[in-house]
Amino acid sequence: MASSTSTDSRRLYLQIAERLRTVMYQPGFTTQGRLPPERALAEQLGVSRPSIREALVALELEGRVEIRMGSGVYLTRMAAPEVHETAAPADEMGNSLTDIMGARVVFEGAIAALVAPLAKPRDLKALRAIYQTMEQQCQAGHSPAAADRDFHMRIARMAGNEVLVQTVARLYDERQDPISAKLLDHYEPEDSWLTALQEHRDILEAIEARDAIQAQAAMQRHLKRSLRRTMTRKQLS
Repeated sequence: MASSTSTDSRRLYLQIAERLRTVMYQPGFTTQGRLPPERALAEQLGVSRPSIREALVALELEGRVEIRMGSGVYLTRMAAPEVHETAAPADEMGNSLTDIMGARVVFEGAIAALVAPLAKPRDLKALRAIYQTMEQQCQAGHSPAAADRDFHMRIARMAGNEVLVQTVARLYDERQDPISAKLLDHYEPEDSWLTALQEHRDILEAIEARDAIQAQAAMQRHLKRSLRRTMTRKQLS
């Protein structure tokens, strides 16, 4: 017998955004147009602060709120009760950054463990050269984003499995989807790349040592910390 209970299959942050659309128009919910802090919203809705952060960014992409770093989240002129029913198409937003990074932890951690014991000298030389490019760009005050992608893709290619390469490329490039790009633009710390540089060095040295356990641990640690830096950065005064 089929269950009568329906399951909302939408991404979690979209479900939370829908709940916020309902409550944020209620009288007294905002103070001079300013929404309650993330922590209060998370407690009120019974969800995590990262999920609230993603939902608020989704609402900003819809034009319903404005996130002002160091000040708060404010309703926009568009955020009127008579227009609150319409939401942006879900497919235009992209996957949750939390989900993307969680998947990368699994895939890239396993790949690092796979390739480390059998790493060829030419691959190690190429990987170190990419790391050195990242280092030089950081020292010059430039973003090493392209070299960072090369670093992760080089490790994936060392596995010799095109499906894994395509999977890593797709997950990495989802950083450019609207929801992830806006989150990173707002919340990624300015010194994030300098911090990440040492994490890449740990990955490199573990692979150079052909240590599968340490390579996996270093990769997973880097990806988890990268997400944490974005999702825990305080932005409200």
